[in-house]
Amino acid sequence: MAGHRFHYGKAEKLLEPKRKEWISPEQVISILSVQRDDVIADLGAGNGYFTIPLAKETNEKVHAVDVQPEMIQLLKQRAEQMAITNIEYQVADVSSTALPSHSIDKGLMAFVFHEVEPKDAVMDEIRRIMKPNGQFLFIEWEAINSEMGPPVHERIASSNLLAYLKTKTSQVEFIRFHPAIYGVFIRY
Repeated sequence: MAGHRFHYGKAEKLLEPKRKEWISPEQVISILSVQRDDVIADLGAGNGYFTIPLAKETNEKVHAVDVQPEMIQLLKQRAEQMAITNIEYQVADVSSTALPSHSIDKGLMAFVFHEVEPKDAVMDEIRRIMKPNGQFLFIEWEAINSEMGPPVHERIASSNLLAYLKTKTSQVEFIRFHPAIYGVFIRY
């Protein structure tokens, strides 16, 4: 069962300084080995906690996809304030984007996979948009109590997500960011 969708009315929480102590955009940029010529997708971009730093690292487009138009609007406002012009905005479900097939070098889905169903449809969409040899990073909340994040019953235990993703692709790597936050890195 999917967790509830994070409400745009709480978007400021996504930018709290404490969050950087648990997981920083710089860590994600390093893990993805972002290059200046990478086309990037941030699926479930929200208000751009990761999108904006990613856009600063590439000369190509960063595709910010979110199902909530209000989140996309908040991201647009932040990007405009910072004079960032290489973000393409798309209001869409992460299981059905308008991104071209095999167009993405690096991809990210942070704190979203626990909210979506059916998971197989999301995985099919990610596989469709990724270039051969592309890299994708899932970031999720560990299924433990913590001061940030959704209720434990909505989280995906790292062992469960890792096992699921291993049924979808063979090149899977587990990453621990914080006791309450983990990542699963995939190479296509």
